[in-house]
Amino acid sequence: MTSRRGHGEGTIKRRRDGRWEAMISLPNGKRRSVYGKTRKDAQDKLRAALREVDTGLNLDSGRQTVDQFLDHWLADVVKARVRPKTHHDYAQLARLYLKPALGRVQLAKLSPAHVQRMMADMTAKGLSPRTVHYTRAILRSALGQALKWGIVSRNVATLVDPPRMQKKRVTALTADQARKLLDSVKDQNDRLWPLLTVAVMTGVRQAELLGLRWSDVDLTNNTVHIAHTVQRIDGEWCFVEPKSKRSVRTLSLTNEAADAFTAQRIRQVEERLGAGRRWREMNLVFTSTVGTPLEPSNLNDRLHVLLDAAGLPKKGMHSLRHCFASVLVSNGVSPRVVMEALGHSQISLTMDTYAHVMPAALQDAARVLEDAFAVKD
Repeated sequence: MTSRRGHGEGTIKRRRDGRWEAMISLPNGKRRSVYGKTRKDAQDKLRAALREVDTGLNLDSGRQTVDQFLDHWLADVVKARVRPKTHHDYAQLARLYLKPALGRVQLAKLSPAHVQRMMADMTAKGLSPRTVHYTRAILRSALGQALKWGIVSRNVATLVDPPRMQKKRVTALTADQARKLLDSVKDQNDRLWPLLTVAVMTGVRQAELLGLRWSDVDLTNNTVHIAHTVQRIDGEWCFVEPKSKRSVRTLSLTNEAADAFTAQRIRQVEERLGAGRRWREMNLVFTSTVGTPLEPSNLNDRLHVLLDAAGLPKKGMHSLRHCFASVLVSNGVSPRVVMEALGHSQISLTMDTYAHVMPAALQDAARVLEDAFAVKD
């Protein structure tokens, strides 16, 4: 049975082997086939192929190289779906590793052996398993799209196992260490005291912290709304959406965090007056001395200095977020509540990350059970 369409819109027919074949006319006059196990599969792939012809994507995979396809995929698919920083990271890994190793290979001739060799070469050069893993993941995503469009018959990246990644145990400051750090920084009247206090008391990500605007802070109700992050992309500062829908959240502030915001507002007024015309107004809460976003690397370097001055081990800004979460989990706060506070997309992420601090909470649970089921005299 054949379903006919208008000129250039393709036809669908069932083959003798039981598969459904959809054919489309390419701008160069050639014909291209995509296949599906059912008629609907073939129709879906045909519609996708037609959309890509409209955007100028070359579906003639006979000569298209991996390099050419990656360029189209990054520009036409990835850029529209992910945050600018993620797109930048994808493009960088493609430029550094995928294109040099696989770029000249014709897409239709790409094999698992090509991918395996690329990963082996990356490992031999001393690149971390994490980098190799992410590079393969990007290729897998790109080839997955090519498979949906019917450009390739299989996703060869899925046929090669990624390198084993050892999961690092989260290291965080303890509550006592965090208290010692905040007291030390406050005693020094360091300009980062408000920022570090908010970091410890809210557990927000560094990019979320640096992207906070005064319009996000409600000191009447002691809440802060997390709605965006700030990132430097190609040398320019950009405000982007958080990592996931659950990352958009409103957090209640402790009194100490609210006091820190008040202190920051006063300090910022003084710094704005001191900077004069050099001040760049971006409505940010935590800024440089001229109003621009803080550089993450500079922030971490300064934190190391402050930790050393307080006699504490060197750790990064992310350890303050881990401190917040570890304190909550170890004191019996529901993992679901911790998940919402951290802005995790899945509770499994919260449980996996902080499983090592669960024993104390489980001991409390055991005591609750003992009390509930105690034999009554």
